[in-house]
Amino acid sequence: MIRVELPAHLRTLSRVSGEISIDVEGPITQRSVLDALEAAYPVLRGTIREHGTLKRRAFLRFFACEQDLSLEPPDAALPERVASGTEPFLIVGALAGG
Repeated sequence: MIRVELPAHLRTLSRVSGEISIDVEGPITQRSVLDALEAAYPVLRGTIREHGTLKRRAFLRFFACEQDLSLEPPDAALPERVASGTEPFLIVGALAGG
């Protein structure tokens, strides 16, 4: 089981409270985790990644094991602690403004 933490607005949209646990088939990558998350919660399709390109939305960031993974290739393996369920994969809403 992979643990995923969503920002508050996506928890509200998906009607969950707190952390989500999902089953992921195959290698544990950003793509496989997000594919499994969107399969389990179809309402999240297009909110984390663009519909057509599947690129990360600009104001969302991905973190795991105290590392920003937002700019990593989507098929790069996630840290072992995420794959083993020890640490969560974090989807964090970025802030902008001045």
